[in-house]
Amino acid sequence: MQRLASLTFLLLGLQIITAQTNDKPSGGEQEEPEGWQNDGVFTLLFNQVAFNNEWTGGGTTNYSGNVSVSYNLNYSKEKWSLDNRVLLDFGMTQNKDEPFQRKTNDRFEVNSIVGLKVKKDSRWSYSWFANFKTQFAKGFEFSENDEGETTRKEITRFLSPGYIQFGPGFLWKTSKKAKINITPATARFTLIDPKYTRIEDYKDGDYFGVKKGECYRFDIGANVSGYFKFKLFENVETEQIINFYSDYLDNPENIDIDYTANFVMKINKTLSANFIFQAIYDDNVVSGFQIREVFGLGINFEV
Repeated sequence: MQRLASLTFLLLGLQIITAQTNDKPSGGEQEEPEGWQNDGVFTLLFNQVAFNNEWTGGGTTNYSGNVSVSYNLNYSKEKWSLDNRVLLDFGMTQNKDEPFQRKTNDRFEVNSIVGLKVKKDSRWSYSWFANFKTQFAKGFEFSENDEGETTRKEITRFLSPGYIQFGPGFLWKTSKKAKINITPATARFTLIDPKYTRIEDYKDGDYFGVKKGECYRFDIGANVSGYFKFKLFENVETEQIINFYSDYLDNPENIDIDYTANFVMKINKTLSANFIFQAIYDDNVVSGFQIREVFGLGINFEV
C-alpha cells in the first residue's frame, strides 16, 4: 500500500510538471480577475450495441447513457478566495432480456475551499475546506438463483454512504486550474442508513466501518487534495483530481485514495470523445481498488 501511494504521488508530480509546462503564461504570471467567476461543462454520453437474430459472433444487445456535470463557482477579492466545485455523474445500462437496469456511474460531490493568502503575492494561503459526497440512486448486488434467474439485493442508497469532511489547513494555488490543499486535522463523518447495521447477524465494521446499530462513523485524520486542469495536445484537455486521507485513530498507514482522470478530446464545438478513469481505495469498504472507466461520444454544453 505504501509503495502504491508513493507511485501515485510520483505520477501526480509528473502531471503537475506537465501542466506547468503546457499552461505557462507568457510575459509573467497572470492574476485571476477579482469578483465572481463561473464555468462548467454538461456532457451526455451515449452507447448502443445491437445484434440481429442471425448474428453468429455472440454478444448481447445493450443500451447505455451517462450524464455528467462539472461546475465551478469561484470568488476572489484581494487576499481572499473561495473555490466551489460541483461534480455530478449518473449512468445506466440496459441489456436485452435482463429484468433490471444497472448503474454504470453515480456520483454527487460538492467541494469548497476558503483561502486567505499568507501575504499578497504568495501562492500559499491559510485555508478551510469542506467536502460532501454521496450518490443519487440505490445500488444493488446482482446474482443468479437456482433457476438461473437474475436477482438483486440493495446494498447502498442516497446518503448511505454519505461522506462529510472539513478542517483547517494550507492551500497552494497558482490559478483556478492548479491547486493543492493540505489539511493536517480533518474531521470525517461517514453517514449510513441504520437499517444496514441493525440486521441480526451484523458484525462491527462490515458496512463502511460503522458499528452495529449505529448510523455514522467519525474519524479524524490528515487530508491532501489536488486539482489540475491542462492541455495535453491541441484538442485534448485533461482534469486530474486526487484525494488522500489517513485516519489517525484507525490504521493510519492505510491511506485512502480517490483518483479521477477526465480526458476530453474535442471534435468540434459541441461534440467530443470523453474518457473517465477513477480508482478508489478504502479498506473500510473493500480490500482492493475500486475501478471505474467510462468512454464514449459526448455532447458538451459549456456555461
